[in-house]
Amino acid sequence: MSLYTTPAAVIVTCHKLLAPYLEEEVKSLGFTIKDRFVTGVRINATINDCIKLNLNLRCASQVLYSLQAFQARDADSIYQHMVSYPWEHILPKPGYFTITSNVNNPTINNSMFANLRLKDAIVDRLREKRGSRPSTGSDLTGTVINLFWKNEDAEVFIDTSGESLAKHGYRKIPGLAPMLEGLAAATIYATRWNKTSPFINPMCGSGTLAIEAALMATNRTPGLYRANYAFMHLMGYDDTVYEQEKALLQQQIKTVANLKIIATDLSPKAIENARKNAIAAGVESMIDFAVCDFALTNVPQDAAGIMMVNPEYGERLGDETELEETYARIGDFMKQKCGGYFGYVFTGNLDLAKKIGLKAKRRIEFYNSTIDCRLLEYELYSGSKRQPKEATT
Repeated sequence: MSLYTTPAAVIVTCHKLLAPYLEEEVKSLGFTIKDRFVTGVRINATINDCIKLNLNLRCASQVLYSLQAFQARDADSIYQHMVSYPWEHILPKPGYFTITSNVNNPTINNSMFANLRLKDAIVDRLREKRGSRPSTGSDLTGTVINLFWKNEDAEVFIDTSGESLAKHGYRKIPGLAPMLEGLAAATIYATRWNKTSPFINPMCGSGTLAIEAALMATNRTPGLYRANYAFMHLMGYDDTVYEQEKALLQQQIKTVANLKIIATDLSPKAIENARKNAIAAGVESMIDFAVCDFALTNVPQDAAGIMMVNPEYGERLGDETELEETYARIGDFMKQKCGGYFGYVFTGNLDLAKKIGLKAKRRIEFYNSTIDCRLLEYELYSGSKRQPKEATT
């Protein structure tokens, strides 16, 4: 039996509250959703399917292929169940693997102990079958085995991703307090942008939002920027399917005539770094970068696009008193220069958001790490409250 062609339960994980956007991505690839939860979705799929998922998903973190589910009272139960599993058919010789886990069991006060018992089971099995001990470590550069264990429900997966898919691979210079690429993609999905109208990104920092917008518009997926996945380190791996999927990524890239993406920042260094990141992503020619105060950002008129800004919000950067003036100016900028657009402000400080002085049409909940955030949507009228031409999705 080959895992590459044998369907099993697959959990595609994501950061908290990104599941609705992840679900739409997974469905667009032709998969049927069996279940959705706060941090992911469940489907049935093969390892070959997992290769496709890894290369195409923007909002995902890990793609986990289930090997076995069982009941476990304590860590020794984990060992007893998994020492008899045929790991010699999973890990290639000589073998290097990493254990990751999500553990919530009353007998465990340190999840690393559960990891250790699973590692012991795999090592003991391979030593018995092969006469040699595989290497282990924390680097996600080889085979990755994931343990999910809540109360007495345990499940062991092959993590086909390794390094988190939420890092899209092009960002070489992150800047200060950057938005994770997977989160940036989800926030853009949540807007009304149609991927052809202008995308205006003042305060662009390292350029993540503008770059993700360019990638989406031209159908460039994260698999274009990454060369190593954990699925490459499984027994019997043949790169034929991977190479076919990688070729498809190139074929599906499209050109969008007259696409206008504008990214500005007051810091020359930020714009320099953003430009370098855009070059690494292959989209530098699609983004108009400029050094200026956000209020001086060029906003094409009568274009029914979106303006999206991720200002500091006092948790990690910026003094909150000074930021009150910044948020008030953001409101003025939207009223005075963004008529006919939809405006979006991503913030983790709703008290500061009140200083914008406009009523949000929608408040979409996200988390940035552990910070409870909102993407605030503003419908911005042209002239005397004339309805804007909606940039539909």
